[in-house]
Amino acid sequence: MPSSRNKSAATALLALLGAAYPFLVYAGSGRIPSAAWVLLALSLATGRLLLLRRQALARHLLPPLAFVVAAMAALGAMDALLAARLYPILMGAAFAAAFGLSLRRDPTLIEVFAALAEPDPDAAARAYMRKVTWVWFVFLSLNALAATATLFAPAWVWTLYNGLISYLLIGTLFLGEWLVRRRVRRHAC
Repeated sequence: MPSSRNKSAATALLALLGAAYPFLVYAGSGRIPSAAWVLLALSLATGRLLLLRRQALARHLLPPLAFVVAAMAALGAMDALLAARLYPILMGAAFAAAFGLSLRRDPTLIEVFAALAEPDPDAAARAYMRKVTWVWFVFLSLNALAATATLFAPAWVWTLYNGLISYLLIGTLFLGEWLVRRRVRRHAC
């Protein structure tokens, strides 16, 4: 069983490679076969699956990630270039699905994340977390749609959106929610 330090390092490495993936595909385009990118994408998604086992997040994230692995394998066998370009879109859609599905049955995905720092939130905090889960679900769904619009665009457009703009938008939402949460906490006290 890997130590928590090793798990954290592996999680960080997978996140870094996942974020760099569109730039790697762009830089290697024409020199590295598309099937190699499909194998990298499959490795990244499978790595995430393996790291999630026996974690609180597993209930929410394993089914969408398993779908990504299956879809990448099937698509990669049919059209490796399309599959390579679909990977960030499928991952975005998988996370949107995880947030959306968590709204059907408590705890929501945001509540699971929050439980790592605050295990027993009150009713007001739970209601706030449900709203935040909705925000992330809608945002990630729209982001996946925007990423899909880049699928057949020139490679530089696909790379720019999926490798930079998408992450800047995610970071902006994360920072905005953190600022709102601080303000809500201050007014609640």
